[in-house]
Amino acid sequence: MTDRQIYRQFPRRQLSRRRSWRWWQVALLSLGAAFLSGILGLGGLAWHLASDLPPLDQLETYQPSLVTQVYSSDQQRIGQFFIERRIQTPLAEIPEQFRRAMIAVEDVRFFEHPGLDYIGMLRAAWTNVRRGGKVEGASTITQQLARSLFLSSERTFDRKIRELILAYQMELVLTKDKILELYLNQIYFGQGAYGIASAAQTYFGKDLSTLTTAEAAFLAGLPKAPNNYSPFKAYDRAKKRQEHVLTRMEEAGFLTAAERTEAVAETLNFRRPGGEQAALYFVEHVRQLLVAKYGEALVYKGGLKVVTTLNMEMQKAAETAFAAGLRELDKRQGWRGPLRTVDPAVLTPSVAGASASHGLKTGDYREAVITKVASDHFLAQIGPVVARLAFQDMSWAKRRLTGPDPMKDAFVNSNLKQVLKPGDVIEVLVKKLDRDVVHVQLEQTPLVEGGLIALEPGKGAIRAMVGGYDFTRSEYNRAVQAHRQPGSAFKPIIYAAALNQGMSPASMVLDAPIVYEQELEEKTWKPENYGRKFHGMVSLREALARSYNLATVRLLDKVGVRNVIEFAKTVGITSPLAADLSLGLGSSSMGLLELTSAYAVLFNEGNRIEPYAIVSVEDNAGTVLELEDGQALPVISKETAYGITNMMEDVIQKGTGQAAKSIGRPIAGKTGTTNDFINAWFIGGAPNLVAGVYVGFDDSRSLGEAETGAHAALPIWINFMKASLEQVPVMAFTVPEGLTFVNVNPMTGLPDGDQEGQGGTVELFIKGSEPTQGHPRRVDPTDFYKLDHIPEGAQ
Repeated sequence: MTDRQIYRQFPRRQLSRRRSWRWWQVALLSLGAAFLSGILGLGGLAWHLASDLPPLDQLETYQPSLVTQVYSSDQQRIGQFFIERRIQTPLAEIPEQFRRAMIAVEDVRFFEHPGLDYIGMLRAAWTNVRRGGKVEGASTITQQLARSLFLSSERTFDRKIRELILAYQMELVLTKDKILELYLNQIYFGQGAYGIASAAQTYFGKDLSTLTTAEAAFLAGLPKAPNNYSPFKAYDRAKKRQEHVLTRMEEAGFLTAAERTEAVAETLNFRRPGGEQAALYFVEHVRQLLVAKYGEALVYKGGLKVVTTLNMEMQKAAETAFAAGLRELDKRQGWRGPLRTVDPAVLTPSVAGASASHGLKTGDYREAVITKVASDHFLAQIGPVVARLAFQDMSWAKRRLTGPDPMKDAFVNSNLKQVLKPGDVIEVLVKKLDRDVVHVQLEQTPLVEGGLIALEPGKGAIRAMVGGYDFTRSEYNRAVQAHRQPGSAFKPIIYAAALNQGMSPASMVLDAPIVYEQELEEKTWKPENYGRKFHGMVSLREALARSYNLATVRLLDKVGVRNVIEFAKTVGITSPLAADLSLGLGSSSMGLLELTSAYAVLFNEGNRIEPYAIVSVEDNAGTVLELEDGQALPVISKETAYGITNMMEDVIQKGTGQAAKSIGRPIAGKTGTTNDFINAWFIGGAPNLVAGVYVGFDDSRSLGEAETGAHAALPIWINFMKASLEQVPVMAFTVPEGLTFVNVNPMTGLPDGDQEGQGGTVELFIKGSEPTQGHPRRVDPTDFYKLDHIPEGAQ
């Protein structure tokens, strides 16, 4: 039977039904097969993409890159080291109001979905279709965390599938609270801040616990687009974003309408970027110490807590005194002229009385443009603000025109009119703010450099450090890295070595011309006193107080160069020292911290404590990695230490440091000046604070005629010590029991009773070494000493 015959034997109606059933069967089978194929395909793709996803078993102990924070001794934060500026914070310490703000704006169903918010996806899809583009996303907090921790930010289908898989897996191994904690510590808030704790400090200078609802809502709005919503770039846009977050909080039931209105009206006081920087030279010094000990990875990512020795009040006093001192010195060198000149015709018209609205305040240094020359003043503009520069507030600039000789006011004012012209751009200091005009004085940024260091002798702790005029101009730390000739500031080491050999402050030494000859090479070295005067027989006390070079060189020759070098090493001098008599004039270069710490030994009864900057270091779990308390080591006798300190007190009372008497408490110290006035020093202090100041150009130019240690460095030291000593009690240097005091004739060093009619003075001696009756040795002032060689570098 043929196929056709078989077809014909069935009724048409029945055949029709059978044909219809076969068509739907095929259709259904096809659809099922396609669906199954799609499922299998997606499953295969998901399996393939999931096969190379990172394991999640370590998420519970995940440790992100954390910021290392550096604190002063009174727990003020002074610096941070980081790759990502993040401060790890447990969820319990994150304010509930901020958590609610974050959930309201990023993932309102966070506690309900399993990592993927299907309802949110549908809602976002419908919204995007209605508005004809992508205006709303559906990424959950878990998805965002997965993307931040493990994936790139590229927008691809593969990346999105991986993100969904990871989010679902994370919800299986972590609690909601742990996911939220990781998220709030991981995400980026802009301005270099990662995590909410860092963001609170960066934008508001606040601890998390003190955030207001308005501030919390602002921060919660940042992660979506930190750059777009930066208040420093687009305040209006940032404010609208904050209001949107507050509205979402109200819709979610986290705020009442009244609370939302109150938060919207609250003024946000932002902390400008960079406001947390302090003590830049000191913080960089600490960074170098940490990296050398712990390595860069731990310092920049480990979240260390570093407590330092820095006293912030002393540091502020140091920076203020140092900057003012360099500015005054720079002015004494003369006016260098305007910074530049612009066309006055292109200036924006000034606005009288605009100072208050443009952020000017007394003490600001600003650039100003001269606009007009009047009879006794110049008019200038600081932005749109009118400034008045009186001739009396720029009188130092006459040195460029008239020299140092005083002149009549009329003639000086006539010359000052020629100093500036309209269009000149100058630096000024804001002196006073009036309603209609700002009063300013002429300034110029100094070119001279230097350093200041302050230590607590009894602990070795560095309390203040200034390494230069401006860290942004030069990061070279002259307080710890520079080595310069100290001049007479090294002399106390020589005199202390003499006392250590049994001499006393009353011992006599000749201060008279002296020539050292090298017969083979026919060379001579003839040291001189400042002012080229000599004073005959003088006591060691007077020779140090008056800083007599000739007497010091003879004393060094008597004590022995090698003995002085060994003594210097004992008190902490590590720099190479010239093994010749030029050492008596401070010819060997050394560091400011190095020499100041040696003075600290003398002020600390002969005990040496290695100077240190770091008190403690803790890791992010609170484990103490380092703890320093300063170990004292006796290196010289108390009698020697007190003897030289007492002699340096006379430097203040009647010697080269008399300007420091204004401090009004027991202090000791010594000035230092090198040849051609290249370096100026002063080091000194009290039993509980010692400070050293060095001033000089980096290229070893002269500071100028008569710019001695007493003139260039001592004023800085005085201003710093006046402010800093107010924080510590008044103390006198402790007199050891091994000393006795005898009334002697200052001209001979012998007991006063042997020289009737000549006024005596009380002098100290080690018990058992008091002078006996006798006659002073007569010395020929023309004595010559001959050496086998000329001191290297001697002049």
